Amino acid sequence: MAGNLAYDWDAFDSQDYLEHNYADLHDEDRRILEIVREFLCAQAFDADAWGVDVGTGTNLYPALSMLPFCSRISLLEISNANRRWLKGQLRGYSGNWDCFWRVLAEHETYRVIDRPRDRLYQAASVQRWDIFGSVPDTRWDLGTMFFVAESITTFRKEFTTALAKFCSLLNPGAPFVMTFMENSEGYEVGGRRFPACGIDLVTLREEMWGLGNGMEFYRFGVGPEPLRDGYSGMILVHGYAK
Repeated sequence: MAGNLAYDWDAFDSQDYLEHNYADLHDEDRRILEIVREFLCAQAFDADAWGVDVGTGTNLYPALSMLPFCSRISLLEISNANRRWLKGQLRGYSGNWDCFWRVLAEHETYRVIDRPRDRLYQAASVQRWDIFGSVPDTRWDLGTMFFVAESITTFRKEFTTALAKFCSLLNPGAPFVMTFMENSEGYEVGGRRFPACGIDLVTLREEMWGLGNGMEFYRFGVGPEPLRDGYSGMILVHGYAK
């Protein structure tokens, strides 16, 4: 077992991770997008709402899901490699993300954005942030963190810290969405092994106790085409920051 600092996150192979996880729209991603879409479209946001996605990596669909609701979106990422990838994508994201956007655009709230690439370029900025470091003074009005807290350490204590740090970034009452790989045994990217903390739905409910209000949990089993070996499903939770 090893903690977060034992891994070279700057050596993360962004393109390899993208090709293995987001080159195509998987059934699990579609279901996640549908739930997030309906949850966010049911909220009321101020015109100047500011969203944050923590540990963005090479996943743009959390940011895309926030586009109709936020005038600004912060993408917080520790890895130099991932930050370079993100900055390149913001100049005009690749075509694989179009199928993700089409799922969101099944709702009229998203359909009114006819140039999502331009909108994302205008709204989003990439910033370096270590989730185990100090908490910024800024507080955000909407937050997402997808497949991060359980995928950066093998230690339960660090997993717990990551959840709390994410929630501390949000204004009271701010909607949030988080997703997790269930019972993950770790993963390989570009020939390097990266960690995971094995958690399940019971664990997550225990960990989230006291961190939010109005939380709803969803679990998806492994589909017919799993992303990789060594996990038993995915979990999504949405709610409101305390």
